[in-house]
Amino acid sequence: MIKVIKSFGWAINGIKTVWREEINFRLECFIALAVIILAFILNFSFSELLAVMISVVLVLTAEIINTAVEDLCNKIEPNQDPLIGKIKDTMAAFVLFISFGTVVIGLLVFCHHFLNYF
Repeated sequence: MIKVIKSFGWAINGIKTVWREEINFRLECFIALAVIILAFILNFSFSELLAVMISVVLVLTAEIINTAVEDLCNKIEPNQDPLIGKIKDTMAAFVLFISFGTVVIGLLVFCHHFLNYF
């Protein structure tokens, strides 16, 4: 049980680190909070809320993974390196791709909600 409690502590430390070091993560958290609050204010259905929540989790998780991979790359090779640059660019594309996908999901959900609302 102690091991499980410690693992939660390490996870919280990881979240604190990403929050402190990554402005994009903070921005995404604020946007996520605003979208979730708006979803509750607009009384989204369960399926609409589920789509929003999955999207939020995907974007924030992608940003955490991106940060971990970038930090690992910087530790392995602190100097400019074409392969490390390719890895970092690919991770940035991963976050961007998920972010664009969640924007599309958000637009679909919000538009569907408003079309059914009026």
